[in-house]
Amino acid sequence: MPTDRAQFREELLDRAVSVLLAGGFLVVLILAWQLITTLELLPAYLVPTPAATAHAIWKDLTDPRFWNDQLFQTLYVVLVGFAIAAVAGLVIGPLLILHPLIERSVYPFVVAFQTMPKIAMAPLILVWLGYGHTSKFVITALVAFFPVVVNVIAGLKAGDERQLILMRALRASWWTRMTKVRIPNALPYIFAGLDIAVVFAVIGAIVAEFLGSPNGLGSLVIIRQTNVDIPGLFSVLFFLAVMGSTLHLIITGLARKFTFWSQTADNKVAKR
Repeated sequence: MPTDRAQFREELLDRAVSVLLAGGFLVVLILAWQLITTLELLPAYLVPTPAATAHAIWKDLTDPRFWNDQLFQTLYVVLVGFAIAAVAGLVIGPLLILHPLIERSVYPFVVAFQTMPKIAMAPLILVWLGYGHTSKFVITALVAFFPVVVNVIAGLKAGDERQLILMRALRASWWTRMTKVRIPNALPYIFAGLDIAVVFAVIGAIVAEFLGSPNGLGSLVIIRQTNVDIPGLFSVLFFLAVMGSTLHLIITGLARKFTFWSQTADNKVAKR
C-alpha cells in the first residue's frame, strides 16, 4: 500500500508538472503572438490579434448553428470514419499474417494503396458515392486505415516467441495462440496505431468536407477563406485542435487502462 500511494503521488506530481509546463508554453506563445501583432511585424489581415481570435472563438462557441451544422457534423464524420478504419485494420491485420505467402502477396498492395494521395482519390470517391455522408466516411477511413493495420501487424509479430513455442508444444489452436499470446502482446502497438489513426481521421474528414459538403468545419474553412475572415479561420483551427487533442486523450486514457502492465514494465526498465 505505501508503495502504491507513493507511486500515485509520483504520477500525480508528474501530470501536474506536465500541465504547468504546457500552460507556461501556451502563455509564452500568446505573448509572442501579441508582440508580433502589436509591433505589426506581420499585417493584420494575415495574423489577427489574440483578442480578435478570442472574439471569433467566443462567437462560434455561443452560436448553436456552429455546433449543430459545423462542429458536430465534422465530429460525426471523424468518429464513423475512425471506427471503420479501426475495425478494418483490426480484421485485416491478423488475416495478413495468417501465412507468409499471404503477407508477401497482399501487403505490398496495401502499402502501394497508402502511398496514393487521398486528396487525389477523393474526387473519384465523390463521383462513385455522391456528396453524402458515405463518401466522407470512406475518405476519412482510408486516411486513418494504414496506421492501424501496420501497428496491428507489428504488434502481432512482436509476441514472445517462447510463449508461442510453448503453445505449439501444447498443440494450441491458431485462435488460442492469437487470443492468449499475440493479441495481449500487441495491445500497446494497437493503441499506438489507434492514437495516430484518430488524428488522421480529423484530417481525412476535413479533406472530405473541402471537396463536397455544405456543412462541417472543412466547408466552413472554405467559406471563411473566401470572405477573408482570418480570425474566423483561426477559430476553426482552434476547435479542430481541441477536437484532435480530446480524441487523442481518450485513446491515451484507454491505452493506460488496458495496457497498464506494459507501461509499468517500461517504467521499471527506464528507472534501471
